[in-house]
Amino acid sequence: MNIVYKSSAERGRIWRAMLAELAPDAVFHQWPETGEPTAVEYLVVWQPPENVMQQFPNLKVLFSVGAGADQFDYSALPPGLPVVRMIEPGLTQGMVEYVTFAVLGLHRDMPCYFQQQRTKTWQEHPAVPAAQRRIGVMGLGMLGEAVLQRLVSFGFDCGGWSRTLHHLPGVRCWAGNDQLDAFLARSDILVCLLPLTDSTRGILNARLFSQLPAGASLVQVGRGEQLDHADLLQALNSQHLRAAVIDVTAPEPLPPEHPFWCHPAIWLTPHIASHTQADSALVALLENIRRFERGEPMKGVVDRLKGY
Repeated sequence: MNIVYKSSAERGRIWRAMLAELAPDAVFHQWPETGEPTAVEYLVVWQPPENVMQQFPNLKVLFSVGAGADQFDYSALPPGLPVVRMIEPGLTQGMVEYVTFAVLGLHRDMPCYFQQQRTKTWQEHPAVPAAQRRIGVMGLGMLGEAVLQRLVSFGFDCGGWSRTLHHLPGVRCWAGNDQLDAFLARSDILVCLLPLTDSTRGILNARLFSQLPAGASLVQVGRGEQLDHADLLQALNSQHLRAAVIDVTAPEPLPPEHPFWCHPAIWLTPHIASHTQADSALVALLENIRRFERGEPMKGVVDRLKGY
């Protein structure tokens, strides 16, 4: 197998060393070094180079280094070229940890208590049992399912919504536009884990926020272009929404004058909810390449019609 890797230099050095042990026959090139372009079979990138097929005419699979693949310009890629998202346990575990942290923090009113600390206010607020806190997760792919499994273990009343109906243990599921409002109406803490598609771009807007219960909170770990910043600020300032944890924005980073930086009801993190882990990601990549070479289905192949 002949692989070109175009992303983090440090991770590339780790992969090179691991490949020498796990797949000694593999040829590994770290961008901008590519070796003989006609020999390249597998390209692992976040952003591919321009004219990718002209550069690598015998490319067999394009792999994303992350869970998302919406960054690719599919019009510039041959229809028959498989595009594969990264699915690996380290990335999933990271997202589970972050969303659990965010949901528990919102559940226990931590944004309010942190603000009270700044003003030296010693005031207790009633605690709501987990069974009475309704969590709603938008997006029921591998990450959404893993997040819900963990949240169910805390005793939360968990619901999930996606374009197509799912059946998950301990989770009530809704599907499609016709059932979105009913799902939102029972979501005290809404978690967005949707992929970015034409139908999800701008979905976190004033209309959606108005369907949530008064005093609801938001955890945004999907994609930056899904969130209308002005609408979120309006919902928070009117106190219809209580708080928000935001890990993805558009643009990234936000400009210094952006109100998210200092808003008392917002926790803002710099797109760190989850990252692929070098060792487990390489194992997942090798497994997919070997599946492909055996003629078996790969994990994480993007359905271009769906956009994920």
